[in-house]
Amino acid sequence: MTDTAFKSDFLKTLQARGYIHQITHPAELDAAAATLIVSGYIGFDATAPSLHVGSLIQIMMLRRLQQAGGKPVVIMGGGTTKVGDPTGKDASRPHLTDETIQSNIASIRTVFEKFLTFGDGPTDAVMIDNDDWLSGYGYIQFLREYGTHFTVNRMLAFDSVKLRLEREQPMSFLEFNYMLMQSVDFLELNRRLNVTLQMGGSDQWGNIVSGVDLVRRVDQKAAFGLTTPLLTTASGGKMGKTAQGAVWLNAEQLSPYDYWQFWRNVDDADVGKFLRLFTDLPLDQIAALEALDGAAINDAKKALADATTTLLHGAEAAATARAASESAFEKGVVSADLPTVELPREEVIGAMIAAVATKAGLTASNGEARRLAQGGGLRLNDAAVTDGAQLIIEDDLTDGVLKLAAGKKKLVLVKAV
Repeated sequence: MTDTAFKSDFLKTLQARGYIHQITHPAELDAAAATLIVSGYIGFDATAPSLHVGSLIQIMMLRRLQQAGGKPVVIMGGGTTKVGDPTGKDASRPHLTDETIQSNIASIRTVFEKFLTFGDGPTDAVMIDNDDWLSGYGYIQFLREYGTHFTVNRMLAFDSVKLRLEREQPMSFLEFNYMLMQSVDFLELNRRLNVTLQMGGSDQWGNIVSGVDLVRRVDQKAAFGLTTPLLTTASGGKMGKTAQGAVWLNAEQLSPYDYWQFWRNVDDADVGKFLRLFTDLPLDQIAALEALDGAAINDAKKALADATTTLLHGAEAAATARAASESAFEKGVVSADLPTVELPREEVIGAMIAAVATKAGLTASNGEARRLAQGGGLRLNDAAVTDGAQLIIEDDLTDGVLKLAAGKKKLVLVKAV
């Protein structure tokens, strides 16, 4: 879509910042966005108490819609979470209780409130649970009303189904119905709130197109779909996944310091792209930051970390995280704001440094810690450790605390209690 000359502020912004991969009816959507208040939605299943940074591009899409004068609609999948989206997965999701799903939704909502303005105004965001309508359908009613609009032939052709079957992984009939449920979501939202746009990642293209077709076929009303590119890092990894696990958005799952560090340590080649997608910084300022090279690119990374952390956790948390990081990595100063892990004293004193590093979450295994030490990347109280079998002694602790670091990117304080 890079060559299309859009007229609406919404699509021009999405295009300039790199959000657009596919659009079902680009000219029609552009005309609507230029003259009307477009209501657009993205669905999020509630499988955990927090979304992770892989969902951030979708949250930012809703933010861009609201900034351009549209109305963001957040759909929490209280109903679809009970089924599980098979897209990109080889195994069925574990079944969650209704209580767990609702608890997850309440926790996730706190993140959306940082990025969107909720309320009763024409462009204020709203959050809706699709369980409100999906659980109300009787099985026969659902099949009679919507089953005739989907052919098994077409459903088998979609990547979410085809790739799973090609990998010879089982797909339950429950999961096979996910596409129908997501399509009915769009129809219900169109009828209830005049939602005309569904957005999502490129892996959702088949589900989104099915919803667009259902709205247009059943009610003969305008409906559009828009997807973002599959987002990977410069190294080819999946966005939001690290060797230590997911980069969660809720502070209860990941501290503001660790969130700031994630952005500070992105690959040099990703800085410009991430600044455009995940911050509100003006494009000319981003261009200047992206042009930095050599050691100066670290200033761009800090600007990225500051801006992303400010959006999610606030300016004070971002400033605290930056100060703690600079003190620890650039000045060697221990700060109370650094990640701290408490371990029983008997598991620290006399223990191998590799074991302590692993228990503190600095490394994934003792073997990784030993290899890190052999390569000169493991440090105890700012001094390099060359042998992972080295034992921690009493003198290594200052006021009951020792400082462990892996390379120049990860650091943790271990408090012996």
